[in-house]
Amino acid sequence: MAQAWRCSGLGWSADGPVLRWDGGRRSALTWGKRVAFAVAEGGVRTCVGARGHPCPARTAVSARSTGTRCEECGRLDRSHSVAADTFVDDPRPYRVYLAWFGPGMVKVGITAEQRGSRRLLEQGAVCFSWLGTGPLMAARRTEELLRAALSVPDRIPYGEKRAVRSSLPASAAERFAEIAELHGRAVALSGWPESLERAPYGPVDHVETFGLTGLAPAAGEVGELVAGGTLGGTLVAAAGPDLHLETPDKGVVVLDTRVMTGWDLLPTDATAISVPIREHRRRPTVQDGLF
Repeated sequence: MAQAWRCSGLGWSADGPVLRWDGGRRSALTWGKRVAFAVAEGGVRTCVGARGHPCPARTAVSARSTGTRCEECGRLDRSHSVAADTFVDDPRPYRVYLAWFGPGMVKVGITAEQRGSRRLLEQGAVCFSWLGTGPLMAARRTEELLRAALSVPDRIPYGEKRAVRSSLPASAAERFAEIAELHGRAVALSGWPESLERAPYGPVDHVETFGLTGLAPAAGEVGELVAGGTLGGTLVAAAGPDLHLETPDKGVVVLDTRVMTGWDLLPTDATAISVPIREHRRRPTVQDGLF
């Protein structure tokens, strides 16, 4: 009987996307690689635990959720989280950044300096520029200042990011335009904490890293996994937690790898897709007139 694998998420290395598995195993992903698996018959999706500890009750969690923790493990995970403002005494330096995901979609955020640009890759940022570096609370205050002054959010839903990936501007200059303008406005603002050192504008582009050049529009998205279901396709692009798979019968399908976690998965040669696929959301175009 084939050994079951449990996915712990999609990560990003210097060489590109990597699927991580319980036990420390890793599967490097390259364009053109076949990605295929079957969900164990009779399987149930269970909580992945928190902070390196397994869920003591192996609590069942929703198949449709992109979060894979029960209420107790979720509380434990948030108890030591910068994002949840429960770890405010973190001594590490932090960076503030502007990230662009498509026309009209710019966000401000912070990440630990030692993580480099991995946070931007994990979020699926098409391009970004650093704004400054300093202590955590100074970075957090700067983030709040820029949100208010520039009217930019600190979160953009993944559905909106996916909707524009196949229709991004062709030139890097066009992709950089919004963060270039906002960076200039940001560094000119007064009220920055004195302990945060401002960074010069330096755009970084991820179009080639994600494989987005010439990306075909997605026909659908994996809504959830189900016991006994199968999924297989050829990897054509990846961004954030998403894999874009070319499939034999449905065209390009987007798999949010967060719905893979918590399941027992098996290797398969099957080519048919037997997990629920929902229609891919496309961003509506702006019409200039009635006709």
